[in-house]
Amino acid sequence: MEHNFQQRDFRRLWASQAISQVGSRITRDGVPLTAVLLLAATPFQMGLLAAAGSGSVLIFSLAAGVIADRLRRRPLMVATDVARALLLTTVPLAAAFGALTFPQLLAVSVVAGLLTVQFDVAYQSYLPTLVPRDNLFDSNRRLMISAAAAEILGPGITGVLVQAITAPVAILFDACSFVVSAVSVWLIRTPEPMPVPTQHDSLWAEASEGARTIVRHPALRALALRSITAYFSFGIFFTLYMLYAIRTLHMSTSVLGFTIALGGAGALLGAWLSKRLAIFPAENTFLGVSLIQAVAQLLVPFAAAVPRYAVVCMCGAQLVGDAAFTVYAVNETTLRQSLAGERVLGRVNGAMQLASGGILPIGALAGGVLAGRIGIPGTLWVGAAGVLVSCVFLLPIRRNRDAFRINYGIGSGQPLGRETQSGQE
Repeated sequence: MEHNFQQRDFRRLWASQAISQVGSRITRDGVPLTAVLLLAATPFQMGLLAAAGSGSVLIFSLAAGVIADRLRRRPLMVATDVARALLLTTVPLAAAFGALTFPQLLAVSVVAGLLTVQFDVAYQSYLPTLVPRDNLFDSNRRLMISAAAAEILGPGITGVLVQAITAPVAILFDACSFVVSAVSVWLIRTPEPMPVPTQHDSLWAEASEGARTIVRHPALRALALRSITAYFSFGIFFTLYMLYAIRTLHMSTSVLGFTIALGGAGALLGAWLSKRLAIFPAENTFLGVSLIQAVAQLLVPFAAAVPRYAVVCMCGAQLVGDAAFTVYAVNETTLRQSLAGERVLGRVNGAMQLASGGILPIGALAGGVLAGRIGIPGTLWVGAAGVLVSCVFLLPIRRNRDAFRINYGIGSGQPLGRETQSGQE
C-alpha cells in the first residue's frame, strides 16, 4: 500500500515536470522571438538575453542549495512554480497593452532563470524523499524521458503557437504549465521530514558545505571535475555550433533543424538504453558513455574535413552524443542523490549545478574569443578535445569502484551494487 502511495506521488511529480518542461521549451524560444519580432532587438541585446538564463546558474546555484536545505522542498517547489507563472504572465499582458520593453523582457529572463535554478535544485533534492533509494535510478530515467520529449516537441509547438497567436501569447502557455505543475506537486501527500538545522559561523560556510562535501568524497569529486571540464568545452560548442553549420558547412536551416531534432531523439534513446545498460557496473558505464560522447563531439569539427559527409557527421554527433549524455546524466544524478547525506543534499546539488550549468557561459565566452584568433573549426577542435580530456577525471573509478556503485533496483529486482553512504555526515 505504501509503495503504491509513493508511486502515485511520483507520477504527480513526473507529470508536473513533463508539462512544465514542454512549457519551458516554448519560452526558451518564445522570449528571443518576442525580442526579435516585437522589440526589434539588436545583436547586443540578444546576447544579453542569452546570457541572462545561463548566468543565473553561475550566481545563484550555491544559494539555491542553502534554501533547499533550510526549507521543506515540496512547498518550495510549489512557490517557485507559482512565482514563475505570475512572472511570465507579465509578458503577454504588457504586450497586449503595448507596454512591453526590452528591460522588462531581460528582467523576466533573469528572475525566471533564478527561479528555475531554485526549482531544479529543490526537486533533485526532494526525489530521495519521495521514492525508495532502490527506485531512484528508474525515477531519474523517467524524468529524463520527459525532458527529452520536451526537446523534441517544444520547437515544433513553439513555431505553431508563434505563427498562430504571436510570441508573447505563446509564453502564456508556459505560465499555464507552471500552474499545472504547482497543482500536481501540491497534491503529493508523501510526508516530508523537517529540515535538519545547521550551525555555521557564516552564510558562506553554509553555502560552501556542499562543495566541501564533494571535494571530500572520491566519486563526487571525480564527477564534479569531469563536469567542470566537459561543460566548459560544451560552452565552446554552443556558442559556435549554428554559425559553423551555416557558414562553414553551408547547411540549410531545414537540415540544421532536423539535425538538432535528432538530439532530442538521441536523448530518448539514451533514457531507454540506460535501463538496459544497468546490467553493467556503473563505474564502467560512466567511463564508457563519456568516451562515446567525446568521440561524438569530435565528429563536429571533423565534418569540415569531409564536406560530402558533413551532414552525416553532424547527425551522428547529435544522435550519439545526446544518447550518451542522457545515460551519463541518469547515472550521475542517481549516484549524487545516493551519496550525499540528506542534511547537505540541496547544497551538493547546488554545487554540482555550478560545476555544470554555471561553467557553460564561461566556456561560451572563451569560445567566442578563441574563434576570433584561430577560426571556428579550430576552436571546435579545442572544444572536442576538452570533452575528451574530461574523461581523464573518471579514471580513478578503477581504484575506487565501490564509491561508484549504484543500487539500480530494476531488472532482476536485486541491486547490482551496494549503496555507499560515506558521503553522509
